[in-house]
Amino acid sequence: MTERKKVLLRLDPAVHDAVARWANDELRSTNAQIEFMLRRALAEAGRLPDAAGGPAKRGRPRKEERAD
Repeated sequence: MTERKKVLLRLDPAVHDAVARWANDELRSTNAQIEFMLRRALAEAGRLPDAAGGPAKRGRPRKEERAD
């Protein structure tokens, strides 16, 4: 699995709260919800690269998958 990029994102508190509530409704983390929204927007605009991997798997990785 390739390493995920880390990005500092500043949001209006009301926007963050709305995204967090949506994420909760979808049983996702806020981070996963933002990635979901970005991927959907990129796909709708025809800008999602073919080389883009799939979204991160949900939950914790299994012990054998972790790099402890």
